Amino acid sequence: MALQNIGASNKDDAFYRYKMPRMLTKIEGRGNGIKTNIVNMVDIAKALARPASYTTKYFGCELGAQSKFDEKTGIALVNGAHDTSKLAGLLENFIKKYVQCYGCGNPETEVLISKKEMITLKCAACGFLSDVDMRDKLTTFILKNPPEQKKGGKDKKAMRRAEKERMKEGEAADEEMKKLKKDAKKKGASSKDTKKKAAGGGSDEEHATSPTHSQGADLAAAADDDDDDDVEWQTDTSAEAARKRMEEQLSAATAEMVMLATEETEKKKKQALHKEGSSNGTPKAEDNSNGNQTGPKTTPYDELVEEIKANLGNAATAAQLKGVLASSALPPKDVMHALFEALFHGMGKGFAKEVVKNKKYLSAAVPDEGSQMLLLQAIEAFCGKCSAEALKEVPVVLKALYDGDVLEEETIVQWYNEAVAAGKNSQVVKNAKPVVEWLQSAESDDDE
Repeated sequence: MALQNIGASNKDDAFYRYKMPRMLTKIEGRGNGIKTNIVNMVDIAKALARPASYTTKYFGCELGAQSKFDEKTGIALVNGAHDTSKLAGLLENFIKKYVQCYGCGNPETEVLISKKEMITLKCAACGFLSDVDMRDKLTTFILKNPPEQKKGGKDKKAMRRAEKERMKEGEAADEEMKKLKKDAKKKGASSKDTKKKAAGGGSDEEHATSPTHSQGADLAAAADDDDDDDVEWQTDTSAEAARKRMEEQLSAATAEMVMLATEETEKKKKQALHKEGSSNGTPKAEDNSNGNQTGPKTTPYDELVEEIKANLGNAATAAQLKGVLASSALPPKDVMHALFEALFHGMGKGFAKEVVKNKKYLSAAVPDEGSQMLLLQAIEAFCGKCSAEALKEVPVVLKALYDGDVLEEETIVQWYNEAVAAGKNSQVVKNAKPVVEWLQSAESDDDE
């Protein structure tokens, strides 16, 4: 989709980060029933952070024609046949009046309606309040159809996420411009080289290593890489598969020697464990007359931990792991602790990186706010037993789970306040304090 800068004054700025799609129109019908369909009105309105009904109604008011926007289908129609350039010009007027800040020109504004039914634009960049001219026809429509008021931390978080996406789009545009400039320089250099070769003659090897040939090879390699993105590779770790691989790679005699050595090692391990267990007085598995084995009993909690580890070892998806957790008969709190035990047992330095790596599994285990609290309690219990290196990374873990939409702002603050109220003075709660203060300060800034 072709993008352009928001605002006519910024059209030549190659590094401007606020973008919107170029308008696409289509003439439909004939005679008295002819209409202009703005095909991508929803995408344009989304980029401007305004309801699509506002822009459609503005076109109708300015053109003196009937206009209609269907919320269900997303179709925007204006009666009559109108040129795309004419509608694009009207859209620029709409942006100046109802999108851009009157102070700094930034398009990141919010429509506010006062008790006296006056419309203002609040700029998120400079904080300036722009007073909209209430004599304009569209103001009546806006007062009757006010924009949805954003509530709660989720909407604030969505605004922050939208800002991050705009930043990424701006950076991507910058990178694209740099690549275009580099390509232009390369083409200029290659044209000079070809002129030199034409004058002095070139060998077949030089032609084979030309820029176009290397570019084609790079594109082919990139295509191969893209094809492999969706493939999940798994390795069979069973003894039989290992034997087959050994037999394929080694000669028959060598493979037999290797397998014998591994069997001897396993026997020695079992004997050592048996001796250790008998010296400690711990009962070990022994064969009885019926061929059955008796040994130390495993708890349902241990079985769940092992089952989770087995699924992770087989590269299970988040949905598959969610099914395993849901099928357990243990209390939800124990299930969450078992998941943490399976994912991060013995973890020290690098705990935060592992949390980010396994974020999809944690997200699958947290479908609602209640399970978010269980996740925080599991973090508190797990980190209480961890090393000092893991404890230091508690703020990073909370921040990563918040940014990844696994934990909500309200739940983190509630968990911290309850822990403080209960008199918990653990190092985990202390280390979580900076994140909670950051969340609360961000909320107060938004309110201001």
